[in-house]
Amino acid sequence: MITLWYGILAFMLTTYIVLDGRNFGAGILHWIVARNQNERRQVIAAIGPLWSWHEVWLVGTGGVMVMAFPRLMSASFSGCYLALILILWCLLLRGISIEVGGHMGDPLWQQFWDAIFAFSNVLLAVLFGAALGNIARGVPLAPDGTFYLPFFTNFGIRGNVGLLDWYTVPMALFCVLILTAHGATYLTMKTAGAVHERSAKLARRLWVAVIPAFVVITILTWFVRPELLEGISVRPLAWLTLLICLASVYAIVTGLRHQREHLTLLGSTFLLFGLLMTGAAALFPVMLFSTIDPKLRLTAADCAAPDSSLAIAIAWWIPALILAFSYLYIVQRYYAGKVNVSKDTQGFY
Repeated sequence: MITLWYGILAFMLTTYIVLDGRNFGAGILHWIVARNQNERRQVIAAIGPLWSWHEVWLVGTGGVMVMAFPRLMSASFSGCYLALILILWCLLLRGISIEVGGHMGDPLWQQFWDAIFAFSNVLLAVLFGAALGNIARGVPLAPDGTFYLPFFTNFGIRGNVGLLDWYTVPMALFCVLILTAHGATYLTMKTAGAVHERSAKLARRLWVAVIPAFVVITILTWFVRPELLEGISVRPLAWLTLLICLASVYAIVTGLRHQREHLTLLGSTFLLFGLLMTGAAALFPVMLFSTIDPKLRLTAADCAAPDSSLAIAIAWWIPALILAFSYLYIVQRYYAGKVNVSKDTQGFY
């Protein structure tokens, strides 16, 4: 039961990053692919109808953590308080910029909210990337199972570390790069005209840049936490997710070569899904490593609620998941195809 809920938690968080990650990427490219107000309306129209719905998966992830792994929630939420507050502010500012940017026709007002929109998406990608780096590297876990992470200490990976160091910064930058490629792929499918052409060109260049960046991150991860790569080699589920990654790479290459936009986005989506789930499989059963003492760690069993609670929760989670996917299907189908600016602007501009 603990293993099942570990998989559910990983699946929920991965689904959020994959779905909202394309909005992060599109927001990061907002100033690059769109050169005037009409073009920016296309970018906003591609994001506007869906951004708030995708955050439901993040709320669901928090709910699963509270219910299934309360000790992990109490330790991580208090230890990463600064980062969580920043994420909350960025999510708020991103939504506010979409909703109020068009309330006034003044160019200065609109440019201000354009800047807030782009900055909040960049910072969200950085923060989520740094969070993944902290999970892989570990945290300064004390014997009582608590920790606290400042923004940075000495930029080392051992001892009383901070959120940022020489490993988590490259991980954050890699996250920005791959989510930007994901967003460019999404904009290629959803937009037309000049925005489409710029997005398609950027998508090709960004996916090429992802290859050496992924090699660098893999080498750094092997140096920082070799247990993760060893975990991949002994877990059949990780082999399956790696096959998903390989198939996704083939889909991206084929889609870009033959200008098959839907295939490229499908490959982009499942590549992110496969990479994140591979990492989760490699990490199990550990949920938090310690950078102070290698013997200290929080496992899924250490953090889990009683088996009886986990069993009861399954009865609630399954219908909730069915409802979530049903609504996702309805929304995705309703807003399928190229964006219609007059219908999908969300009032922006």
